[in-house]
Amino acid sequence: MFEPLLINEHHRFHTCAQIRIELLKVCKKYPELAQHVYLGKSRQKRVLDAFTLGRGPIDISLIAGAHADEPVGPETLRLLIRKCAELRDASPELFERFRFVVIPHINPDSEMANQRWIKEWPNLEAYLLHAARELPGDDIEFGFPDMRPENRCVASFLKRQPKLAMHMSLHGMGFSEGAMLLIDQRWIDRTKVMRERFSQEAAALGLGLHDHDRAGEKGFRYIGPGFTTTPEGNAMRGFFLQQGHPEIANLFHDSSMDYVRTLSKEPLCLVTELPLFIVQGENAGKKMGVPMSYLAFREQKAALISQLMRGESIAEVKTKFGLSPMPLKKAIALQLTAIQLGLETVEHYL
Repeated sequence: MFEPLLINEHHRFHTCAQIRIELLKVCKKYPELAQHVYLGKSRQKRVLDAFTLGRGPIDISLIAGAHADEPVGPETLRLLIRKCAELRDASPELFERFRFVVIPHINPDSEMANQRWIKEWPNLEAYLLHAARELPGDDIEFGFPDMRPENRCVASFLKRQPKLAMHMSLHGMGFSEGAMLLIDQRWIDRTKVMRERFSQEAAALGLGLHDHDRAGEKGFRYIGPGFTTTPEGNAMRGFFLQQGHPEIANLFHDSSMDYVRTLSKEPLCLVTELPLFIVQGENAGKKMGVPMSYLAFREQKAALISQLMRGESIAEVKTKFGLSPMPLKKAIALQLTAIQLGLETVEHYL
């Protein structure tokens, strides 16, 4: 379905400001296909844009960038908008069956805060030294509907889409042993085929699955290798209340998935989690539900950053854990696969 988006395309990271004019030109050139919606401005007065694609009877919302140290999601959605005419020509039924409401980046301020390492991608050392993300209480994904100006803008737009059949928030991980797909717990029994095919597509791209059973911690219920349930604000708040930290619990508002469920009748909610850097240590994948190499690396991450700040090499650790960047083209391909599988699942159960 989305193969035309990947052909002869030189994939690289953009910023909202760099790509905005091109996206607006697409809407001007193909008004019957793509429309631009101005949402408002971020906390630091950067523009927030949304786009609608197609006129089909099934409404789908796609957002990305909530955590702006995870830039693959925004690039995927920008590509979808930039190449929508080519996609229509190759798969005309797509925009006849679905109507997409797309917000390529909901966090442009943090996108700029991460440019120092993004400009040096795929330099691991630059990422370790300069990756930045908001803490709880400032985390846009857990700020719905009105924690920040960005949340208010996005929530208002989504509220005008009351019949969403699917909502997807594209995320990522700095490091993992493979890909993950988080699935709304209400849809577990209806997504067996989706999970099988996602696993197959990841393998075809040379990527395994990140198998992490967190035993329900923070509401992440284990479905199987590579799959857990989507995050929910109530579960996050409950976890920290049980830990005796009400002040932290109060920092978590609802997620975008929670919010969309208040607007539509049982939408399929999905979250992609793809690594920027793949951990391939000798213990990777050896114990079901326990990403041993990833956990071992995570224990050393703070020390590695300290080493880099002292000007020391981390080459030995890079070799030990087989750290390698996830190629951007492959990451975008898998994000698009997840979107496609979601569309097929929703259409099947309507």
